[in-house]
Amino acid sequence: MKPSRPLRLLPPLFSVLALLPGLAAALEIAPPFTDHAVLQREVAVPVWGWDDQPGATVTITFAGQTVRTQVNASGLWRADLAAMPANATGADLVVTRGHTHITLRDVVVGEVWLASGQSNMEWGMHSSPKLFAVEQNKPANPLLRHLRVDHVGADLPVSRVNHSGWQVAGPDTLGAFTAVGYYFAQQLAEKLQVPVGLINASWGGTAIESWIPEPVLRTTRGWPALNKQWQESLAVWPERYAVQPALDAAWQQAQEDYRIKGTPVTMAWPRPPMGPGSGFAPARLFNGMIAPFAPYALRGALWYQGESNVGRHRDYADLLPAMIGAWRAAWPQGDFPFLVVQLPNFEGWDKETGTGWAYLREAQELAVHRTPAAGLAVIIDGTEPLDLHPQDKVPVGDRLARLALARIHGVRDVVDSGPAPQAVTREGAALRVRFTDATGLNSRTPAITGFTIAGADRVFHPATVTIEGTSVLVSSPAVPEPVAVRHAFTNTPTVSLYNAAGLPAVPFRTDDWE
Repeated sequence: MKPSRPLRLLPPLFSVLALLPGLAAALEIAPPFTDHAVLQREVAVPVWGWDDQPGATVTITFAGQTVRTQVNASGLWRADLAAMPANATGADLVVTRGHTHITLRDVVVGEVWLASGQSNMEWGMHSSPKLFAVEQNKPANPLLRHLRVDHVGADLPVSRVNHSGWQVAGPDTLGAFTAVGYYFAQQLAEKLQVPVGLINASWGGTAIESWIPEPVLRTTRGWPALNKQWQESLAVWPERYAVQPALDAAWQQAQEDYRIKGTPVTMAWPRPPMGPGSGFAPARLFNGMIAPFAPYALRGALWYQGESNVGRHRDYADLLPAMIGAWRAAWPQGDFPFLVVQLPNFEGWDKETGTGWAYLREAQELAVHRTPAAGLAVIIDGTEPLDLHPQDKVPVGDRLARLALARIHGVRDVVDSGPAPQAVTREGAALRVRFTDATGLNSRTPAITGFTIAGADRVFHPATVTIEGTSVLVSSPAVPEPVAVRHAFTNTPTVSLYNAAGLPAVPFRTDDWE
């Protein structure tokens, strides 16, 4: 007999109401709307909530606008504010029904980004002490705001969720900000001079399947195996995890001192049991942490995830576009921008010759390439390859910001990509790789590293590389007749080829061998 599916992981106050919006109590506004909120500029802004008086008129006033709507039979109300320009001066947003009022203070208009993924997106500023100390000494910055979503999974999409509320960046609040998101938002606010808000809905250790709604998962090629694994997990749950409280305490402890080859990893995310109430089960995090924020107006989404899917790269190349499509379907905004962080270099347990992470990076690149309005932030030149959670999130935020500034906002002096292969041709015993985004192509080491070539025997050898303009000539005495070239295609490559903007050549391969 299958175990029951308790809702104990849902916030107690909302566990039933979220699934039954018709049971709204009094006048209520949806979770994204709190004091210090950021509303998306230049698009219509949906404002919604619930009330226990169907047919009643609800009035919303903000920044000189007044809009009215009626509570429907299910207790839901919604009205759209007309598109507004950016405005960093906080104003009151007031919702009224009869003599009942909800007043939100210090609401601004600017750029809103949904930041999601696993631990490297969740990573708070306080977890990088040296960098945090620098930012914490700065005065409060009302242009930067952050809302952190509580960890919760749900069997069905819910309407309500617990969270921190919108917080202005300052010495007392900055520690909880997603570090990747903070450095991203900092650059946007500085360049655009508008408020930037981050909705941080992330959870360490999670696989992408947890963030995709089940109807969409069922259409992907990996669904049969995933569903089989899930059903088997449910079958053994009562016997294996009878003493649940003790297990919960074990896996929720976030500051274990895990070590890789003697190097401390400051935050570990042991995978919890995937039972009926687990947020790690398929679809549950979309239902519990993403769905409550639709249709809050956004500029786009930031996604940093993939570590928990290493080893399943073939499925990932299908799952990532499926997830992006599902999220876009939940928001009535068309193909809003989706910026993906490619996995960094990581030695981990497979050593530098392994390729599990390389294949996952390739799956991310393939997924982004075939998805409209998507971009890939390449961070293959990270300086902490022994750490699953690199402390320095500045480069990650910088490369995401470059994508947003160049591709969305049209900032002309921003380069958003490192050298990427455009064509590969055979020249005698060498291969010539021509690059795009290769102005000022240069090496940071005397001998260019990270390239290997192979002949028909499919054995790759380190290559000698010569820069010629915006191309490189790649050869090896061990490969007189080369047929394939790879760059940065191992778990922990050492890269040295950059463009003048300081961005590394992207990982790639010309073969399709496994």
